[in-house]
Amino acid sequence: MKRFLFCLGLLILFGMTSCHSEKEGKALLSRDFPTYSWERFDYISDQITIKQPTTFDLSMVVTFDPSYAYDQLTVVFTVFDTDDTPLRSKNYRFLLKDVNGEWKSELKDGGYTFTLPINSQLSLNEPGSYKFQLENRMPITPLAGIRKIALINQMK
Repeated sequence: MKRFLFCLGLLILFGMTSCHSEKEGKALLSRDFPTYSWERFDYISDQITIKQPTTFDLSMVVTFDPSYAYDQLTVVFTVFDTDDTPLRSKNYRFLLKDVNGEWKSELKDGGYTFTLPINSQLSLNEPGSYKFQLENRMPITPLAGIRKIALINQMK
């Protein structure tokens, strides 16, 4: 009986921690760029299904190669409903380097990684499937020097 209760306790604990970790820090969409380049109309998107009203605290995590030649990154984040109709869309321009051209991030593992705010308190009140999409809005194509990009939910 003690063994059964112990196993049941472990299962409950595992279930609680896995639910928490899925919500916090989960990559809602992600892309690695093996050639370190992102084409202009190569959208990054994924379907997100919600069962109850949900609030997201979204950030974009981006890693750049030191060869990235620009001081900024411009993207568009869009949320589409189940009919593929845009619900929300916003342009974001992030400054990655200071006025002297120095990165605003430390070089680690051969790249510069930034966690950039996208939308805190993004509320979706109707259950259903939504598409989250990131679009490269830089005028240069392909955008060279980008290694990885992910959209994460930081809501606790």
